[in-house]
Amino acid sequence: MVTVNEVRKAQRAEGTATVLAIGTANPPNVVDQSSYPDFFFRITNSEHKTELKEKFQRICEASGIKKRHMHLTEDILLENPNIGEYMEISLNARQNIMVVETPKLAKEAALKAIKEWGQPMSKITHMVCSTCSGIEIPGIDYQLIKLLGLYTSVNRVMMYNTGGFGGGAVLRVAKDLAENNKGARVLVVCSELNMVSFHGPSETHLDNLVGQAIFGDGAAAAIVGADPITEVEKPLFKLVSTIQTILPDSDRSLMGYLKEAGLVLYLNKNVPQIFSNNIEKSLVEAFQPLGITDWNSIFWVAHPGSRAILDQVEAKLGLKPEKLLASRQILAEYGNMSSASVLFIMDVMRKKSAENRLKTTGEGFEWGVLMGFGAGLTLETVVLHSGAI
Repeated sequence: MVTVNEVRKAQRAEGTATVLAIGTANPPNVVDQSSYPDFFFRITNSEHKTELKEKFQRICEASGIKKRHMHLTEDILLENPNIGEYMEISLNARQNIMVVETPKLAKEAALKAIKEWGQPMSKITHMVCSTCSGIEIPGIDYQLIKLLGLYTSVNRVMMYNTGGFGGGAVLRVAKDLAENNKGARVLVVCSELNMVSFHGPSETHLDNLVGQAIFGDGAAAAIVGADPITEVEKPLFKLVSTIQTILPDSDRSLMGYLKEAGLVLYLNKNVPQIFSNNIEKSLVEAFQPLGITDWNSIFWVAHPGSRAILDQVEAKLGLKPEKLLASRQILAEYGNMSSASVLFIMDVMRKKSAENRLKTTGEGFEWGVLMGFGAGLTLETVVLHSGAI
């Protein structure tokens, strides 16, 4: 007789879940941050709000962002003027676009990851998706099955409205799936369109201006699996351990409400301080088993929620400027792409390592950390190990 424990052991992988490939995609429409205030106030018929525009210009200048990609164009706004009017009924118009474009952008990133992976799509067994855009039933996971031509037996997990911590959350779930299902190959996809939370300026909702200044559109995908096939699969980052934490005294610090006017965000100015004050506790918990206490001895994949968050985390932990360089680069080139951002940073980091002819994927460091920040306030911590070591 076969025991339950023997069956369980046979079902599980032997090794650690590993990122095997990464792909990214952005809409072709690019907006320059320096000229965006003029565009934003013109297209929302708000040029008469001169003091508010000056405030918005200062926010954009201080954001650390050079450009962003947006599916939302002037033509779309002219065809759907309610989208640009603060708190006007516009959810239907937004949804009609997002439910089509969010999975299409996800498909583009997924195809790049699958191509790099080098294995046939038929070997994908699971899928984990995250988005704040185009919520419907069935979701973008279902749409991706159709768009990619995957087997309809692929096991799907759909995560909606995780926001900035979503990139860490999908990897956490993918790790569990890969390690507890022998031979599993998990397609992880994050796809975000800023259109869901685009609103014209308001004198009474100033934190809305911050959102309009920092969010951009992007999709990222990864293939995650344990026990890589050495002849055909290239280990990039091992997902060693994961922790999700709701930070203390952070209720109502960062919230989003889906209304008839779209997703309306509320942001407390103390968010960067709350994250920076609590980040070391999670680091200590995650790295204590490894005996690591020097945060400059690891590589960093930190969600670029904002320039202020990165600045305060760097100062609080005494990080060298180069530690958050990849995060700042993605923020500068793409803005805050919510859940997709950390996968973009991982992609940049491994490419830089290859350019420098290093044998590892973590800027020459063996151990690293991925940190996702988001509403809740929620902190995702993923301990990474360079795949080539």
